[in-house]
Amino acid sequence: MAGIVALIARIFLSFIFLVSGLKKIFKFDTTAEKMAAKGIPLPEVFLLGAVIFLIVGGLSVALGYKARLGAILLIVFLIPVTLLFHGDIGNAGQQTQLMKNLGLMGGLLLIIANGSGKLSLKR
Repeated sequence: MAGIVALIARIFLSFIFLVSGLKKIFKFDTTAEKMAAKGIPLPEVFLLGAVIFLIVGGLSVALGYKARLGAILLIVFLIPVTLLFHGDIGNAGQQTQLMKNLGLMGGLLLIIANGSGKLSLKR
C-alpha cells in the first residue's frame, strides 16, 4: 500500500511542474517578456533552462528514476522563482503563491529524504 501511495504522491507532486514546463514552451515569447520585465538578463536562455529543469525534474520525480536528483532540480528552480516573482508578501495573491511554493519544496524535500518508494523505475 505504501508503494502505491508514494507513486500517486510523486505523480501529483510532479504534475504542476510538467504542466508549467509545457505552458512555458507554448508561451515561450510571452514568458520571456515577463522575465525581461523583472530584469532577468538573457531571458530566453534562462527560460530554456527553466523548461529543462521543469520537464526533466518533473518526469524524474513522477517516474521515480533518479527522483532525488529530479527533486533537487525542481528546488533549484523554485528558489529563485519564489524570491523573484512571489516575494511580495504584502500582496495576498503573491503570498499564496509563495506558500504554495514552500509546500512544493517541502514535498520535494521528502522525496530527497525518503527516495521514490517501491513502485519506481529505479528498481
